[in-house]
Amino acid sequence: MAQEDKERWDEKWRNKPMPDEPIKLVSDYASLAPGLEALDIACGMGRHSRYLASKGFEVDALDISSVAIDQLQNIPHIHAKEVDFDTYTLPKEKYDLIICTYFLERRLFPQMIDALKPNGIILMETFLHHPDNERTTSNPAFLLNEGELEATFDETCELLQLPEFWDEDYQGYRTMKTSMVAKKKAAV
Repeated sequence: MAQEDKERWDEKWRNKPMPDEPIKLVSDYASLAPGLEALDIACGMGRHSRYLASKGFEVDALDISSVAIDQLQNIPHIHAKEVDFDTYTLPKEKYDLIICTYFLERRLFPQMIDALKPNGIILMETFLHHPDNERTTSNPAFLLNEGELEATFDETCELLQLPEFWDEDYQGYRTMKTSMVAKKKAAV
């Protein structure tokens, strides 16, 4: 396991309160899923997993942090599991909906497509590289480049929405973000 990452996220979830409400992308578009099998990648404290479970989804909630995963144990319809995304492989054609917010592991992009059932939905939102971002990351690889999601997902998915926009993060920093609503093409 990527021990350093695990320790960093365990520490963050112990000491930093996070919003409980789902982001607008999830509350607005989760209903597009053609069924009720969902995956929440890097679920953190589970705000999206909890929301989806309340809407009738069976949710696989995955995160590297045992602190986060412990918070999701014994909640009906949430199947929480501690995983290291450096080594974990997503199951094929299992999910109707995949959510990935504020976590970027490009190696997972092809796995996310493969993990979706035909016509399944991916909801993704994260930060974009921009010189005017008020908050910078310790690693530029954690930021998407302009147009990167479109270039990656356009061939295998119908891109229903893909805006790039300025927003304030939960700490009040102005940052460039992108959100994607993509539907896996049936013939992929």
